Amino acid sequence: MNSDDYDSSLPEGLDLRALSAFVDGELPGAERAAIEAQLAQHPQAAARVAAWRAQKAALRVLCGAPQRSERDERDERHEREAADEPAFIVLRRRTPWWQRAGVAACWLAAGAGLALALGPLAPRLTGGAWGGLGGGPPSFAERADIAYAVYTPERRHPVEVAANEEEHLINWLSKRLNRPLSVPSLQEYGYSLVGGRLLPGEAGPAAQFMYENTSGARLTLYVTGISRDETAFRLFRDGNRRTFYWVSDGMGYALSGPIAEGKLRTIAIDVCSALGGKPESWQ
Repeated sequence: MNSDDYDSSLPEGLDLRALSAFVDGELPGAERAAIEAQLAQHPQAAARVAAWRAQKAALRVLCGAPQRSERDERDERHEREAADEPAFIVLRRRTPWWQRAGVAACWLAAGAGLALALGPLAPRLTGGAWGGLGGGPPSFAERADIAYAVYTPERRHPVEVAANEEEHLINWLSKRLNRPLSVPSLQEYGYSLVGGRLLPGEAGPAAQFMYENTSGARLTLYVTGISRDETAFRLFRDGNRRTFYWVSDGMGYALSGPIAEGKLRTIAIDVCSALGGKPESWQ
């Protein structure tokens, strides 16, 4: 094992390079299953994997790269394995994900000036726009999913303002979003408010409210201003996470979590109603 790949916080037999290959989907089935079993027993390592995946997704969103499903990647691997012989083989030292993320971040920083110059062309140059070339979810739904992946594994500091300061939390975020906000109760479903935080949105600030049940499972409600209207719930999936999103009265909402799709939809409908929406007209 290369000393650069060793981290004392990881379980025995698992190093940074193996985790990087796991995040990138580059391990064969047996090795992947072994790491999944280790992650199930080591929450700290699992949180690190979730954070790397979120960073990777964030860079993909920022770069406008097309998303690839697990099925696409699996089919491509099967095609490679089924081929009689490869055209050529290149052996090289694998660059770890965290180093590539740093390089990509540098590219993003270096390209900031160019992005400003090309601002008017952005809708034509980037995918993932709502109803755009990619036909994918709107960026606020992707941002909600990324924020869920980044902050829900955090145990000591999952929110900026805790639930015991709910009034301050609501007033602060309402002021920052320039819109009266409210926090719907999910006690009926066994989830209590943990607190909330301010996040950067696509065209202004966004808020994230986090909920938790007695077993430690978490849901998040992402809220941001948006200039277009939608007339129905939509579902966005990323791995085992699901996000129901909708727009009502100039605000985009996204409820994210790893629970069953039907249950999450039921909660989302109630949240929409509690926030003044009319989901009954969308069903």
